[in-house]
Amino acid sequence: MNSIEVNNLTKRFGKFTSVDNISFDVYPGEVFVILGGSGCGKSTVLKHMIGLYKPADGNIIINGEDITTAEGQERINILKKIGVSYQLGALFGSMTVLENVMLPLEEYTDLGIDARQLIGRMKLELVGLDGSEEKMPSELSGGMIKRAALARAMALDPAVLFLDEPSAGLDPITSAELDQLIIQLSRGLGITFVVVTHELNSIYSIADRVIMLDKSTKGIIAEGKPEYLRDNSTIPIVQKFFRRKTDEQLGI
Repeated sequence: MNSIEVNNLTKRFGKFTSVDNISFDVYPGEVFVILGGSGCGKSTVLKHMIGLYKPADGNIIINGEDITTAEGQERINILKKIGVSYQLGALFGSMTVLENVMLPLEEYTDLGIDARQLIGRMKLELVGLDGSEEKMPSELSGGMIKRAALARAMALDPAVLFLDEPSAGLDPITSAELDQLIIQLSRGLGITFVVVTHELNSIYSIADRVIMLDKSTKGIIAEGKPEYLRDNSTIPIVQKFFRRKTDEQLGI
């Protein structure tokens, strides 16, 4: 069984269609990257996959369950099996790092405070933030905020983690360290990652497979390993993206 099946997904905002009839699968344990230029629909697709948007057509199956039609407790049960880390971290500034990580446990479990704290500390250790439990978000660097958000997303031991622009705003060294953390978590814990990004270095570092969305076609124009697309695609916009070349440099 695939971890995720996106079937004929279409999204409209009024009369404007932003994503038109796209389909793809995400396999268990892989790091799957959704990429493309600005306005191509990357974030729109992600918001459908985590249940924030309802599609105009199509559906999304996560571990055998349809998140697009689920309601009530059924929907909550699906959401408990996924974790989300947003671009800016979205930590609560009035709470410590540990309290932020414990939030999903307070919301969705009946665990006592000691158990919640133990799990929270374990998750922070997994992302290299042991010793930072009592710090406030304002005391953290950009990279530490991303790691804390990742720890919170892992609080309920989800099978799938969704990351929105994880490297955005980070310096090259911190970004590379975060890439390595994603790889370690994927390989070590078998977590499936769905990552939205346009950071080329990160794509080459972490992606097992990618899809590239295109603003003009409103669909998928390329799919596969990033190195293969870089070396073999004959589609000009794909060549430009993966080779960081202009039309003139490519002789188009």
